[in-house]
Amino acid sequence: MIELSIIVPLYNEAENINPLYERLKGVVQNLGVSYEFVFINDGSRDETIALVRAIVAQDESVKFIDFSRNFGHQIAVTAGLDRAVGNAVVIIDADLQDPPELIIEMYKKMQSGYEVVYAKRRKREGESLLKKFTAKWFYRILKSITSVEIPVDTGDFRIMDRKVVDVLKQMPEHHKFLRGQISWIGFQQTFVEYDRDERHAGETGYTYRKMLKFALDGITAFSDFPLKLATITGFIVSGISFFVLLYALYIRLIMEIHEPGWTSIIVSVLFLGGVQLISIGVIGEYISRINSEVKNRPLYIIRDTNIEKNQGK
Repeated sequence: MIELSIIVPLYNEAENINPLYERLKGVVQNLGVSYEFVFINDGSRDETIALVRAIVAQDESVKFIDFSRNFGHQIAVTAGLDRAVGNAVVIIDADLQDPPELIIEMYKKMQSGYEVVYAKRRKREGESLLKKFTAKWFYRILKSITSVEIPVDTGDFRIMDRKVVDVLKQMPEHHKFLRGQISWIGFQQTFVEYDRDERHAGETGYTYRKMLKFALDGITAFSDFPLKLATITGFIVSGISFFVLLYALYIRLIMEIHEPGWTSIIVSVLFLGGVQLISIGVIGEYISRINSEVKNRPLYIIRDTNIEKNQGK
């Protein structure tokens, strides 16, 4: 039985794959445990998969999954979780912003009785002020609107017990937000703190568009607050409209003022129209996700792999 599985999603990481592999080898040698590395190529357009195949040729403990196209970071991690067989499973990105050597401390902390140990960032090097600001406030807002205790200043870098992974495999939703799902599962969870380095090489695949989609997935998966907000806003606007109606009747019947209120009408129409469009958009986001789930399409399609078909299933 393999003790430690390390899952690494890859998207255009040709410049990072070899340094990452060497550092991960150092980690498992230090721990002295049986291991497997599971590399998932998420539709890379560079030489990533060729370099992974070269590593596989010299190390039988390295497994790979090659997607037919880009399915996204969270789906790539999910594919690794589906096929990893270790008693403990690590998720780590390939850009070396998260130091592989921290796995040693995380693994040892898990041995003291925890089922999940996640890495909590003290500092984030090499990232723009806008990205730091949006990330900081997204997690704090999400924490405030959901009943699930999702830790702030964390990513997917963590180690989990096999029982947690087995539960995750029973949660096949298409719009994945894994760190939220892991928090929802429960069990004993703790963290280790670290300073996040800047990216070793290459460019991040997480554009602001992808970050926005990821944020929407997190909010819609773990909170119905936007729907409640749309309802509350509707009541507030209705209340305001009622008082405006009383005022209009007052000036018409009591004060007998007959001047047409063009400005107030336009403002009211635009305001109400904006509220309605926002509310429809919020509802549409949830309906879109329901639509994705009922189609029941596979989460990912594998072009090639060296993992046996039933391994991890």
